[in-house]
Amino acid sequence: MINAMRRLGVDIGGVIIEPADDDADTSFFGAHYLRTPAVVGAFDALSALGPAFDEVHLVSKCGEATERRTRDWLAHHDFPARTGIPVERVHFCRTRPDKAPIARRLGLTHFVDDKLEVLGYLDSVPHRILFRPRKAEVAAHAALLPRVRRVESWSELTPLLRAD
Repeated sequence: MINAMRRLGVDIGGVIIEPADDDADTSFFGAHYLRTPAVVGAFDALSALGPAFDEVHLVSKCGEATERRTRDWLAHHDFPARTGIPVERVHFCRTRPDKAPIARRLGLTHFVDDKLEVLGYLDSVPHRILFRPRKAEVAAHAALLPRVRRVESWSELTPLLRAD
């Protein structure tokens, strides 16, 4: 039997970069966006998960201005060196449904996103993980819950991804 390749896809906003807040110094959409913190444990977990996957990709939905800020943030925080994920494996799209063809093209087997709606589009991905969802998001897309696993932190997510 051929060993199937394992490819992980990870959203950026809300999964790697803390969501925006009202503090002008730490909001990703404020003047000092480079100060926005990473989600606790994200860098270490992604670095540790590298050997468990054949490839790890980042897939983010955003506009052009946020894409530039995201690329700047990843470079400023030395993301590629600290995680082993090269910039060539960072992908952007403009709508949430657009993540599905990217996941299909990359052959992703696992995907982590904080938006339940997005995970609903990823029919080609067998292992979908909902990361720290907001209550309103879960309520709006509750019918999708049986198709995903739900986690609240990288420390909870890491062993799950290693085991799948």
